[in-house]
Amino acid sequence: MPIDFHLSPAEEGIRKAAAGFAAGPLKDAKKTYMKYQEHSERFQSTKPIYSQAVAGGLIKGQIPPHLGGAGGTLTEAAILVEEMYAVEPAASLTIFSTGLGLIPMNLASKPEHKEFIGPFLSGQGEPLASLVFSEPGGVANFLEKGAPGLGTTATLEGDEWVLNGDKIWATNSAGWDFKGPDLSCVVCRTTNPATDEAADAVMILLVTRADIERNTPDAFKVVRHISTAGHTACSGPHIRYTNLRLPSKNLLCPPGTAAPIVSAAFDMTAVLVGAMSVGVMRAAFDAALAFAKGDNRRGASELLTRQAVADLLSGIKMQAEACRALTWKAAHSLQNGPGDYNARRELALAAKIYCSDACTKAVTDAINVVGITAYDADQPFADLLNTAMVLPIFDGGNVGIRRRHMQELMLSKDYDPWASTYGPTE
Repeated sequence: MPIDFHLSPAEEGIRKAAAGFAAGPLKDAKKTYMKYQEHSERFQSTKPIYSQAVAGGLIKGQIPPHLGGAGGTLTEAAILVEEMYAVEPAASLTIFSTGLGLIPMNLASKPEHKEFIGPFLSGQGEPLASLVFSEPGGVANFLEKGAPGLGTTATLEGDEWVLNGDKIWATNSAGWDFKGPDLSCVVCRTTNPATDEAADAVMILLVTRADIERNTPDAFKVVRHISTAGHTACSGPHIRYTNLRLPSKNLLCPPGTAAPIVSAAFDMTAVLVGAMSVGVMRAAFDAALAFAKGDNRRGASELLTRQAVADLLSGIKMQAEACRALTWKAAHSLQNGPGDYNARRELALAAKIYCSDACTKAVTDAINVVGITAYDADQPFADLLNTAMVLPIFDGGNVGIRRRHMQELMLSKDYDPWASTYGPTE
């Protein structure tokens, strides 16, 4: 099949639908949530937008057909993310984080887990899901040999798992009313039997809202709502599980099987962070270009006639195009090859690292195009920069996690650097 950089009819349909949602419910989201002082209240104010996303199929569309969903390819997901992030990152992140929360179900669920995914297939209400992984103190080295591993533990007592520990940064992990979301995929470690190998202890438990309500009031608690510089209408608080009892059927990934599932989930989202980065770069370019064409700073001609301004803008545009191409390539390759999984995974890591790093520079360059006017809070640039600066450090920090994973691939004796493009070397 020849190389074709045109969108397929299905992909173009996704793009138009996403652009329509962005131009509709998302367009004025900020005007709504910025009426509130508290970060947590801003998050809650986006619930009607989320409801429209559910009704419009954006949640069911993140679940694969084999589970009853309408999900398509990862490339289609990247197109969707870019269109929405270019308009409203905060409300969009809540929508896509439910998708992240469901990825372990998509990858590892069995027929007996079908009941857990039902609310997300109905097209009704505002069901939230969360992949609950990060912990206070970080998790970058949790699989290192000899490390203590995750602090959140699960102990099997009879036919129940007892969950204890603190988690932080997991988007949607507290639910709309901060009493728990519809579904959490909690990454933890077993205490029985104890093991010196961290990977052998890692497991995933499913926690539903009904499970939380069956327990005592102190079994689930929001310790602190976190106010962040960007994504100011999202919720990723510090939460605590205290002797939360769960039936044995809530075991999604038994001890020793969860680490690859967690890794695969974040490989997929690495591609989507690339798409988020392109959306932010696109918004920065559009705003800076409009300013450069409409303002002369008391000169004889518009700013775009100045070589320095044109150079900055052309640089942003080229970076956005390059990042989009890398993101789409990574999305296609992760699902289709060529190469083995490690070769395909490398491009996903590259998309996350390269695009997120490029995004912060692109927004800074756009600010330099506009000058001091960009410092005005009524301009979009401060929000764009606040959004951009988290992209290299969340979803697996580029320095602490993602670059190290690329290093591990390159250190492998059978590393084939171009297999993801040409297939394995003969």
